[in-house]
Amino acid sequence: DDRASEQIMPDSQTQLPLGTGRPSATIYTDGGCEPNPGRGGYGVVLFLGEERRELSGGYLRTTNNRMEILAAIKGLEALAERSDVLLHSDSQYLINAITKGWARKWRANGWVKGDKEKARNPDLWTRMLELCERHRVTFKWVKGHAGNEENERCDVLATAAMQGELVEDKGYVPAAPATMKGPQGQLSLGQQGTPVKGARCKVCGGPIERRTPKRKPPKPGGYYYEYYHRCTACERMFMPDEAKRYWK
Repeated sequence: DDRASEQIMPDSQTQLPLGTGRPSATIYTDGGCEPNPGRGGYGVVLFLGEERRELSGGYLRTTNNRMEILAAIKGLEALAERSDVLLHSDSQYLINAITKGWARKWRANGWVKGDKEKARNPDLWTRMLELCERHRVTFKWVKGHAGNEENERCDVLATAAMQGELVEDKGYVPAAPATMKGPQGQLSLGQQGTPVKGARCKVCGGPIERRTPKRKPPKPGGYYYEYYHRCTACERMFMPDEAKRYWK
């Protein structure tokens, strides 16, 4: 069976089973963004026999999740032959999407998730699934920034790549305009904002801007928000209580 393993290696197991007749490779990966979305990079450490290789790259505007997936892709694409691979990552998003079958289901459903929302990063998941069908990949989750030497090295490579020569991530698609739901149904939120002096995102610490909904609720009754706050780094929305208005 050439498909990816559906199991995650336990911490006590560090090598792939022997006797498959394929080359065995061990890959460590990491990716990141600062801010998210923003300037990003990935880092890879690859062991194949006695060979040790390091790979990295940086992008002008991307996301943390894209860099985590791309790091795994770059490591697997570096293997010339079908191989048995033990791939280490600190991204549960990456590992769960493959080992729990989420990405395959998204692909089978035309990149639509179970909640009817569009799956993000279909370009990268397509490449990742094809590589998992070529190689026999077993995933091992490692805790980030917890002293794993090669994981830490990948982090250094990814961080350095962000500061180097950056290229465009052609597959990056900005998050769709946010919406909120209330008593009057769905409201479409505006795209222009003004900075809120001194305000920082309580999640990522990024700068906050004030935005205004494109339109108010179509029917009287209930409430609406005259404005809302949005983090320009992580794109999270915050609905301030002082912006809440009630229809009379």
